[in-house]
Amino acid sequence: MRVDFYQLSQTPVEGALPPLAAKMREAGAKVLVVSGDDAQLARISDALWGVKEQFLAHAPAGGPHDARQPILLADNLAPANGATYLALADGQWRDGAEAFERVFLLFDGSTIDDARATWRALGEREGMERNYWRQEGGRWTKAG
Repeated sequence: MRVDFYQLSQTPVEGALPPLAAKMREAGAKVLVVSGDDAQLARISDALWGVKEQFLAHAPAGGPHDARQPILLADNLAPANGATYLALADGQWRDGAEAFERVFLLFDGSTIDDARATWRALGEREGMERNYWRQEGGRWTKAG
Protein backbone atom coordinates (compact mmCIF):
# COMPACT_ATOMS: atom_id res chain seq x y z
CA MET A 1 0.00 0.00 0.00
CA ARG A 2 1.18 3.49 -0.83
CA VAL A 3 0.54 6.58 1.28
CA ASP A 4 1.43 10.01 -0.08
CA PHE A 5 1.70 12.84 2.44
CA TYR A 6 1.08 16.27 0.91
CA GLN A 7 2.05 19.23 3.10
CA LEU A 8 -0.08 22.23 2.13
CA SER A 9 2.10 25.26 2.76
CA GLN A 10 1.18 27.50 -0.19
CA THR A 11 -2.25 26.31 -1.34
CA PRO A 12 -5.37 25.34 0.62
CA VAL A 13 -6.75 21.85 0.09
CA GLU A 14 -9.42 23.09 -2.33
CA GLY A 15 -6.64 24.46 -4.53
CA ALA A 16 -4.35 21.44 -4.26
CA LEU A 17 -6.86 18.61 -4.56
CA PRO A 18 -8.31 19.22 -8.06
CA PRO A 19 -4.99 18.77 -9.93
CA LEU A 20 -4.25 15.68 -7.81
CA ALA A 21 -7.73 14.31 -8.49
CA ALA A 22 -7.21 14.89 -12.21
CA LYS A 23 -4.04 12.77 -12.07
CA MET A 24 -5.85 10.08 -10.09
CA ARG A 25 -8.57 9.95 -12.74
CA GLU A 26 -5.96 9.88 -15.53
CA ALA A 27 -4.59 6.77 -13.82
CA GLY A 28 -8.07 5.26 -14.16
CA ALA A 29 -8.83 5.24 -10.43
CA LYS A 30 -12.11 5.98 -8.75
CA VAL A 31 -11.57 8.38 -5.86
CA LEU A 32 -13.11 8.85 -2.43
CA VAL A 33 -12.46 12.29 -0.89
CA VAL A 34 -13.07 12.35 2.86
CA SER A 35 -13.34 15.25 5.28
CA GLY A 36 -15.16 15.65 8.56
CA ASP A 37 -15.77 19.30 7.64
CA ASP A 38 -18.87 19.79 5.47
CA ALA A 39 -17.83 23.33 4.53
CA GLN A 40 -14.47 22.02 3.33
CA LEU A 41 -16.20 19.36 1.20
CA ALA A 42 -18.38 22.11 -0.33
CA ARG A 43 -15.28 24.18 -1.19
CA ILE A 44 -13.62 21.11 -2.71
CA SER A 45 -16.73 20.40 -4.77
CA ASP A 46 -16.76 23.97 -6.10
CA ALA A 47 -13.06 23.72 -6.94
CA LEU A 48 -13.52 20.38 -8.77
CA TRP A 49 -16.25 21.93 -10.92
CA GLY A 50 -13.92 24.85 -11.66
CA VAL A 51 -11.16 22.80 -13.33
CA LYS A 52 -11.08 23.99 -16.93
CA GLU A 53 -8.59 21.50 -18.39
CA GLN A 54 -10.55 18.38 -17.47
CA PHE A 55 -14.10 17.58 -16.45
CA LEU A 56 -13.95 16.12 -12.94
CA ALA A 57 -17.38 14.62 -12.37
CA HIS A 58 -18.13 14.14 -8.69
CA ALA A 59 -20.95 14.17 -6.16
CA PRO A 60 -21.52 14.18 -2.42
CA ALA A 61 -22.08 10.74 -0.94
CA GLY A 62 -25.62 9.70 -0.19
CA GLY A 63 -27.10 10.24 -3.62
CA PRO A 64 -28.91 7.67 -5.75
CA HIS A 65 -25.98 7.32 -8.18
CA ASP A 66 -23.04 7.00 -5.78
CA ALA A 67 -21.80 3.80 -7.42
CA ARG A 68 -21.35 5.59 -10.76
CA GLN A 69 -19.42 8.56 -9.41
CA PRO A 70 -15.73 8.69 -10.41
CA ILE A 71 -15.09 11.02 -7.45
CA LEU A 72 -17.24 10.76 -4.35
CA LEU A 73 -17.12 13.31 -1.49
CA ALA A 74 -17.92 11.89 1.94
CA ASP A 75 -17.41 12.21 5.66
CA ASN A 76 -16.53 8.52 6.11
CA LEU A 77 -14.64 5.66 4.46
CA ALA A 78 -17.60 3.83 2.94
CA PRO A 79 -16.62 3.95 -0.75
CA ALA A 80 -20.01 3.50 -2.38
CA ASN A 81 -18.32 4.17 -5.72
CA GLY A 82 -15.79 1.32 -5.39
CA ALA A 83 -12.90 3.77 -4.98
CA THR A 84 -9.37 2.42 -4.86
CA TYR A 85 -7.80 5.84 -4.15
CA LEU A 86 -8.56 7.77 -0.98
CA ALA A 87 -7.86 11.47 -0.40
CA LEU A 88 -8.01 12.48 3.25
CA ALA A 89 -8.66 16.17 2.72
CA ASP A 90 -8.89 17.21 6.36
CA GLY A 91 -5.47 15.83 7.30
CA GLN A 92 -6.90 13.17 9.60
CA TRP A 93 -5.90 9.51 9.23
CA ARG A 94 -8.79 7.10 9.65
CA ASP A 95 -8.88 3.44 10.60
CA GLY A 96 -9.76 1.47 7.51
CA ALA A 97 -7.70 3.61 5.12
CA GLU A 98 -5.42 0.59 4.69
CA ALA A 99 -8.12 -1.03 2.56
CA PHE A 100 -7.38 1.39 -0.29
CA GLU A 101 -4.70 0.85 -2.91
CA ARG A 102 -3.37 4.37 -2.46
CA VAL A 103 -4.01 7.08 0.12
CA PHE A 104 -3.33 10.81 -0.19
CA LEU A 105 -3.10 12.56 3.19
CA LEU A 106 -3.31 16.32 2.66
CA PHE A 107 -2.35 18.33 5.72
CA ASP A 108 -1.51 21.89 6.68
CA GLY A 109 0.05 23.60 9.67
CA SER A 110 -2.95 22.87 11.87
CA THR A 111 -2.69 19.09 11.32
CA ILE A 112 1.08 18.69 10.93
CA ASP A 113 1.53 16.99 14.32
CA ASP A 114 -1.09 14.38 13.44
CA ALA A 115 0.57 13.84 10.05
CA ARG A 116 3.95 13.30 11.73
CA ALA A 117 2.44 10.78 14.14
CA THR A 118 0.76 8.99 11.23
CA TRP A 119 4.05 8.92 9.28
CA ARG A 120 5.80 7.27 12.25
CA ALA A 121 2.98 4.79 12.89
CA LEU A 122 2.78 3.71 9.25
CA GLY A 123 6.55 3.30 9.14
CA GLU A 124 6.22 0.49 11.66
CA ARG A 125 3.79 -1.45 9.45
CA GLU A 126 4.98 -3.96 6.92
CA GLY A 127 4.22 -3.33 3.28
CA MET A 128 3.74 0.44 3.61
CA GLU A 129 5.33 2.73 1.06
CA ARG A 130 5.38 6.31 2.35
CA ASN A 131 6.15 9.40 0.29
CA TYR A 132 6.34 13.00 1.44
CA TRP A 133 5.56 15.87 -0.92
CA ARG A 134 5.99 19.57 -0.26
CA GLN A 135 5.13 22.67 -2.23
CA GLU A 136 7.97 24.64 -3.77
CA GLY A 137 7.29 27.50 -6.13
CA GLY A 138 3.77 26.28 -6.86
CA ARG A 139 4.90 22.74 -7.67
CA TRP A 140 5.00 19.50 -5.72
CA THR A 141 8.47 18.22 -4.89
CA LYS A 142 9.14 14.81 -3.44
CA ALA A 143 11.18 15.21 -0.28
CA GLY A 144 13.60 12.74 1.23
